[in-house]
Amino acid sequence: MIEAKFKELFEIVKKLRLECPWDREQTNDSIKAATIEEAYEVAESIDEKNYDELKQELGDLLLHIIFHTVIAEEGNYFKLEDVIDSISKKLIRRHPHVFGDIKVKDADEVKRNWERIKLSEGRESILEGVPKMLPALQRAHRLQEKAAKAGFDWEKKEDVWKKVIEEIEEMHISEKQESREELENEVGDVFFALVNYSRFLGINPENALRMTNEKFIRRFNYIEKKINESGRNINDSNLEEMDKYWEESKKLKKRK
Repeated sequence: MIEAKFKELFEIVKKLRLECPWDREQTNDSIKAATIEEAYEVAESIDEKNYDELKQELGDLLLHIIFHTVIAEEGNYFKLEDVIDSISKKLIRRHPHVFGDIKVKDADEVKRNWERIKLSEGRESILEGVPKMLPALQRAHRLQEKAAKAGFDWEKKEDVWKKVIEEIEEMHISEKQESREELENEVGDVFFALVNYSRFLGINPENALRMTNEKFIRRFNYIEKKINESGRNINDSNLEEMDKYWEESKKLKKRK
């Protein structure tokens, strides 16, 4: 049943490439940004626990995977079978504790083995494979995780926090100097240290900041709503009034 459905979708995409003027013009490059957008829409539906939406967004992402593959097939680069075969072999190769005789005691050991296997596949650095296009916060988190798996990590959470404070102090000192480049470096160090500390807390910083962004939007929208109810817009208000509504929005959320 699943195989038939998958084949049907694949044939639909191939037909679109032949008969739809827009689809026919697309390249891997032209739909690249849209593929990234679809992945973020998947993440958003997961954040919202909206499983009906997640179903739709996963379908959109699957469409892009097939679309990219059909385009590659036309250029004789690879086929869908090659894509499936590649990931199947990778999963078997990187899970010797499931498909082989290797014994592991926990998930952490699985992750360490995963990185060792990747290095044995020809990678020159354990940090390879972290995409440059990832959001900087998420990329910092992944780089730190990979380094930690190799043993390059702090021993105590308290020392990581001391490093955060140290970087903040260095940023303040740099602020008094004239070098904007140096200040930018120090601000980056503060973020990197905070990402490290969040990792020790077991918090994904990208997820945390995304939730905070949404919280800010909700509260600011409440401010706009209250001001609009008085027949004015946000530009006719002042900081004192906006602060009042901001505090109201926080109390409303707590009551819920």
